[in-house]
Amino acid sequence: MILSIASGKGGTGKTSLACAMARALGPGTALLDCDVEEPNCALFLNPDIESEIDFCVPVPVINPVKCQGRGRCQQVCEYNAIKLFNDKPFLFEHMCHSCGGCALACPEGAITEKPRHAGKIRRGLSGDLFFADGVMNVGEASPVWLIKAVKKLAPSGGDVIIDCPPGTSCPMISAVSGSDFCLLVSEPTPFGLSDLKLAVGTLEKIRVPYALVINRYDLGDWEMEAWCAQKGVKILLKIPFDREIAAAYSRGRTILDVRPEYGQTLKKISVVIKAGVPA
Repeated sequence: MILSIASGKGGTGKTSLACAMARALGPGTALLDCDVEEPNCALFLNPDIESEIDFCVPVPVINPVKCQGRGRCQQVCEYNAIKLFNDKPFLFEHMCHSCGGCALACPEGAITEKPRHAGKIRRGLSGDLFFADGVMNVGEASPVWLIKAVKKLAPSGGDVIIDCPPGTSCPMISAVSGSDFCLLVSEPTPFGLSDLKLAVGTLEKIRVPYALVINRYDLGDWEMEAWCAQKGVKILLKIPFDREIAAAYSRGRTILDVRPEYGQTLKKISVVIKAGVPA
């Protein structure tokens, strides 16, 4: 089973839950940290990194001799990374999303591509768990290519836990796509509910089944649970505020280190999820 763990906003406990779920499922489980702009799973799992490789993305190279200034590259670029000035193209490389559209569209074949270093990919072991993450360079326009590269490292045959980027934009969608199930983590605040609605709408559009974990459920209001009841969103776990859990988090430890009883709870949630996932 490929289980993605996501949230409409940051700071809900998504990463902590992802690490705890991987540890609860035990040997043979893989954890992929696809929150490549702020990868934190390694802080909790302390993996032994066995390999670290550079990651590159393709960026355009414009041949001024061949270019006739027709502007097709500017027309097809959705990110405004190429603009024509006096019929001469100028590349804003930091805005390029490496889609390759400009090279395909150029009628003169004046655009080729070169690799640009964009980050690194690490893999290793945390005890009996397979671990991989990506670390994107600061200032990169899009983490999507790096997320896809990390996902390709998932070993076959065991459970895969994906820690997704927060939010509901392209990085989150890239990380969640292809999952058998998505476990959303939120908190019962007005901001939490607003972002949860966006996350639920996104998952429904890409047709990934989902359920909810409410973290610190006793510190907010009850509007989230009311909305879930009305919407039919299943709540699989409600975690109360616990100072010991918060203190463990600040020291880079998971919920299982201070509340090991949650291990059985997370295993049961996994069983419930698998029961609803088509074989």
